[in-house]
Amino acid sequence: MMHKIMMDCDPGIDDTCALACALTDPDIDLQLITTVAGNVDVEKTSHNALNIVEFFGRHVPVAKGAKKPLMQPLEDASRVHGEKGIKGYDFGAPQTKVLAIDAVTALKEQLLHSEAKLTIIATGAFTNLGVLLTLYPEVKEKIQEIIIMGGSLGRGNMTSTAEFNVFTDPHAAKILFESGLKLTMIGLDSTLTGRITQKTQSLLQQTNAAGKMLSALINNDFDRNEQGTAIHDLQTIFYLLHPEAFKTEAFWVDVVCEGPAKGATVADIRHAYHNKTNATVCLGVDQEAFNDWLLNEVKNNM
Repeated sequence: MMHKIMMDCDPGIDDTCALACALTDPDIDLQLITTVAGNVDVEKTSHNALNIVEFFGRHVPVAKGAKKPLMQPLEDASRVHGEKGIKGYDFGAPQTKVLAIDAVTALKEQLLHSEAKLTIIATGAFTNLGVLLTLYPEVKEKIQEIIIMGGSLGRGNMTSTAEFNVFTDPHAAKILFESGLKLTMIGLDSTLTGRITQKTQSLLQQTNAAGKMLSALINNDFDRNEQGTAIHDLQTIFYLLHPEAFKTEAFWVDVVCEGPAKGATVADIRHAYHNKTNATVCLGVDQEAFNDWLLNEVKNNM
């Protein structure tokens, strides 16, 4: 089955890992990459997206998106991903350029001119998508599904309750969750329990140039413990190809936009307040299958 997708992202170490697999897997047709401010500013995330496309010799267009969230200042994660966003590997300056049109326009045009419905993979702040769905609701008919890395039903990684991508622009996330579209949420409940192990990282280094690059990036991601490194965004591509490897449950999820719980994703776990659901939430993943898949992707496709 060929998956026709677009990726909205803020590369970022883990976004770069996800893009590497999306660009090279033979069952994925990546038609457009859009960038947003998040891990670092949008100029840097755009350069990083161009770099990874060039690294694999692909010709996927990149469109630059929002410089800041809808209603609050940007608080980036350069302390985690490095000043350039891809600490651990020097791609150099990109030789190609972003599209002349902005990300929202590019997303709209790609969707409205597509004969088939497209899946959107979103691994950064959801600002571009919030604007897209607000200004051009007609695109909903062309969206097969939106798979996001974001949110948590438990503890956060930005505050005690909020995951970074949702915290960065909760108002845009709220638009997404209330859009009525088919939505899959891959949050910290899954990404912190399905890590890339040290063994996998060592094996990646022994494969090829792509494996060495990915291993270097993973080695510079600070979100690690004795079980391995949480490469959060990579799970979106794994889910796209292997949803059977995930434990999921459908909930109604609300996004908190103000106050000390800003950025929290609150699921109606007891089904006490809603008689319908708006998201499939990933609660866990088969870590061994995830690691095996990544190794096979690098060895066979990159």
